[in-house]
Amino acid sequence: MSRFDLVEHPALWRAGWYRHARRIESPNFGLRPSQATVDLVVLHSISLPPGVYGGDEVQRFFCNHLDLHEHPYFEGLNGLHVSSHFYIRRHGELFQFVSADDRAWHAGDSSYRDSTNCNDNSIGIELEGVEGGVFEDDQYETLVALSSAILQYFPVTAFAGHEHVAPNRKADPGAGFDWLLLKQGLGLDADFFPRASC
Repeated sequence: MSRFDLVEHPALWRAGWYRHARRIESPNFGLRPSQATVDLVVLHSISLPPGVYGGDEVQRFFCNHLDLHEHPYFEGLNGLHVSSHFYIRRHGELFQFVSADDRAWHAGDSSYRDSTNCNDNSIGIELEGVEGGVFEDDQYETLVALSSAILQYFPVTAFAGHEHVAPNRKADPGAGFDWLLLKQGLGLDADFFPRASC
């Protein structure tokens, strides 16, 4: 049984691993604080190098296997050890790197509503894309299905972008992300989403 919910959903989850995601385990994670309640989903955008899609660079980056000499942009990633729970490719393919029961390293220095250190109480989802860019219908379809499963597993009360939890550092997923589409797909009240996004 999940530490964070009273009901296990064995058809969808096993020890925090979602059955419909391709599992690639990242070493970049830790235990959540014992008092943490997973009540936030943080959405990000990523592509390596920015605007280049279809390769395995993001997967290798989250697993500390990215060759920093492959592209000049990668040199700026030297020494970074990050991860996200989930990653959704342009055609909707879904990867999972960290058990949802554990703490992935995706939000950094962050706060949202009444929470600080958002990695402690959040699920991180990366969308293949760029800050401010548009996302594909297949990505939204996968995101809605995944978010619905997360809502069954955890007592989530909010969805936010990296730009909302770390506004002085980050701007993703940005203006191209359709918050209203996500809201309608999940059938949630506007209170679940950042102000003015829906």
